[in-house]
Amino acid sequence: MGRLMTLYSRVAGQGEPVVIVHGLFGSMENLGTQARALAEQFRVYSIDLPNHGRSPHHPDMNLQSMAEDIIQWMDEHNLPSAHFVGHSLGGKAVMELAMRYPERCRRIAVIDIAPVRYEPRHYDVFSAFNAVDPSLITNRSEADTLMKPYVQEAAVRSFLLKNLIKVDSGYQWRLNLPALIDNYDALIDQNYQGAVFNQPILFIKGGDSSYITESYREAITMRFSQVSLKVVPNTGHWLHAEKPEHISRLLHRFLAP
Repeated sequence: MGRLMTLYSRVAGQGEPVVIVHGLFGSMENLGTQARALAEQFRVYSIDLPNHGRSPHHPDMNLQSMAEDIIQWMDEHNLPSAHFVGHSLGGKAVMELAMRYPERCRRIAVIDIAPVRYEPRHYDVFSAFNAVDPSLITNRSEADTLMKPYVQEAAVRSFLLKNLIKVDSGYQWRLNLPALIDNYDALIDQNYQGAVFNQPILFIKGGDSSYITESYREAITMRFSQVSLKVVPNTGHWLHAEKPEHISRLLHRFLAP
């Protein structure tokens, strides 16, 4: 695997292990509602991906390295296998895990992402981050004002600003922004396609989101033999935040059939 990367994680509950993985620019807190709901029946591990949240930083990051980092984390926590839930980039990471290490995966739930290569769609977000020099601001609202020309939606800015943390010297970004910029092309690439995962996998699509489309059917079925799909109407890419209880129920029914 080639590198030492001890991912930050939290655990709650008892039962079969479920590992929850957040998306790009996020952290484990993003799926906190789902983690708390699942912890009523499962032993739930929430992890921060490399260069996100409280996990270590590394200059190199791609789908395969994230899968290997999760395997190393599983070995550290004596987890031979687990169920997985992943949103967006987290879904990419767990699909890569299933492709390369199928024996470590049980059931997998992927929230609003497919195993395809995507066109870049986050340059405005990178511009918003780069508009803020954390060493020069005195409060969060100043950062919000600086980011607004690049990201119009207040809810998205609020999500991004969760990465701005207070330190003794003022503020700093918690995520590794240079690494995410440098490795962005690798993060939006297609997943490995040299294997077939034969355990059940559930794709949950936001009804108004364009991240999963009919044109991606072949890319999904060539990699996964037991596919099911649930569409959540009137939601976008952040469906777990827009309809948290609904997503929790879908996950529970899938992981505890």
